[in-house]
Amino acid sequence: MRRSIAVGAALCVALSGCGGGGPRSSGDSKLTGDKLVLGVLNDQSGVYAQLSGKNSAEAVKMAIEDFKAKYGDKAVTKNITVETADHQNKPDVANTRAAEMYDRLGVDAILDVPTSSAALKVADVAKASKKLYFNISGATTDLTGKSCNKYTFHYAYDTAMLANGTGTATTQAGAKNWYIVYPDYAFGQDMEKSFKAAIAKGGGSVVASDPTPFPNDNFSTFLLKAPTLNPKPDVLGTMQAGADLVNLVKQYNEFKLRDKGVGLAVGLMFLTDIHSLTPDALAGTTFTDAWYWNFDAQNRAWADRFSARTGGQRPTFAHAANYSAATQYLEAVQAAGTDDADAVVKQLEGKKVNDFFLRNGEFRAADHRVLHDAYLAKVKPGSEVKEPWDYEQIVKTIPAQEAFRAPSADCKL
Repeated sequence: MRRSIAVGAALCVALSGCGGGGPRSSGDSKLTGDKLVLGVLNDQSGVYAQLSGKNSAEAVKMAIEDFKAKYGDKAVTKNITVETADHQNKPDVANTRAAEMYDRLGVDAILDVPTSSAALKVADVAKASKKLYFNISGATTDLTGKSCNKYTFHYAYDTAMLANGTGTATTQAGAKNWYIVYPDYAFGQDMEKSFKAAIAKGGGSVVASDPTPFPNDNFSTFLLKAPTLNPKPDVLGTMQAGADLVNLVKQYNEFKLRDKGVGLAVGLMFLTDIHSLTPDALAGTTFTDAWYWNFDAQNRAWADRFSARTGGQRPTFAHAANYSAATQYLEAVQAAGTDDADAVVKQLEGKKVNDFFLRNGEFRAADHRVLHDAYLAKVKPGSEVKEPWDYEQIVKTIPAQEAFRAPSADCKL
């Protein structure tokens, strides 16, 4: 009996935070064509395919199923479908695919969109189309800065959050001199800026920083340079992600930079990166995570469901955030009784949420940054891994109001 009550409560929180208005009957809704269409636009074949990709679409489908189960005949509609597309990490392709989704496929809200340069293009299309866009996997703070708009919400993380966690903690732990390497596009450029600020605030300095090609499979030039710098850096700060990060860390270990006195700090890391490299390749590395599947029973319960649908894979924070964003969008439509974007935005702005992803969550009205607790994590050595995919030790929780930057004066919604 106690277990049934706990599971029921966890499902309620996972779906909607057990808040909001009462359910509406489908006969009261005012939907375009009496249907809702969610679009998942991301990298399904390249460097970011594992951390998000097709399994993010699976997470969105889970959200739809749970929404229908929760409301039954009271749901605004049972006709909720998912469209997917591969943007190939190319801004022009992302622009075209987003326009097709909104205009030709009738998509009401686009989700995910890794690669910051692509994410910014989709934000422009969302603004022009006056349709909702929940960015999950792009990290640039421009989405809540100079490129913010009424119809875009930045959901899971950003470069400021990562720097506030990893940059600050690593510098305060003694790594005062940094050498930063970053992918040469919007995400990497923003990461460099955010980390430089956090490192300086923590009393450290950046000895040098270099842009690297994106995507890239050979980082030898930069790795060989690191121990020759004067002063020699205490740490190599890598701002790559996905397959690029995997390649860089493999080469870092091959060149034995740690033995040469140059430690490793990872700006952005996903669970799938650790899985690809193995925990021993990253043991002791500190990084900032937006969510972890085995943090508590609530997270694990959802992760078990996800794993059963994906051949045993545990979810990254991108997968969990896509589920959460899809759920919160559907809840807002339910409360508004319409898929009119302006009405849905009104439901979301200022909303406070506690679901399994958004702990102490808030849809900040000023800039559409979605706040939530973040986590400083450390990679376990292989000897401490007791089950597959349980690779992280959560060092501390970073409260939502501390994890993210204050609203930017550049944002004009």
